[in-house]
Amino acid sequence: MEETLSSRLIYDGEAVKLRVDTVRLPGGRETRREIVEHRDCVAIVAIDGKNNVLLVNQFRQPVEKELLEIPAGGIDPGEDPLTAVRREMQEETGYLPQKVERLGGFYATPGYGTEYLHLYLATDLIPSQLYAEDTESIKLVQVPISQILALIASGRICDAKSIAGLLIYFSLST
Repeated sequence: MEETLSSRLIYDGEAVKLRVDTVRLPGGRETRREIVEHRDCVAIVAIDGKNNVLLVNQFRQPVEKELLEIPAGGIDPGEDPLTAVRREMQEETGYLPQKVERLGGFYATPGYGTEYLHLYLATDLIPSQLYAEDTESIKLVQVPISQILALIASGRICDAKSIAGLLIYFSLST
């Protein structure tokens, strides 16, 4: 274990906070840790009635390219993960899941970030659109479930949350 000796907030933005901690390592040496604080999120493997996985194609500024991803989003303050799943599905895909099942969860980048992703399976989807300001450029892509592993292997699906979420789904569904 590392002992936190001090913590200093150096940036407080809308989506993230950045802090620098001074820690003492088990051997006694002191060092710094730069930590990105990010609220918890939901990530959703959504399967429609035709055995398609609902993915979203969206531009990601940090990597300057469009990525094909599973739907995901932040949990608002005071919101429970299940409510966030339903809201994010309506905003990003235009569907409301009638059945939602927890598949697990994982840390996005535990080497420098606090974000925890709650993973869910969403099925029995009905059309139900909610509009959000930040989702206008998101495009829905419905992919047959049989093609998902090839998209991961080819690098077309290349973000960690989507790969982890889809592989967890496949491991639990076999």
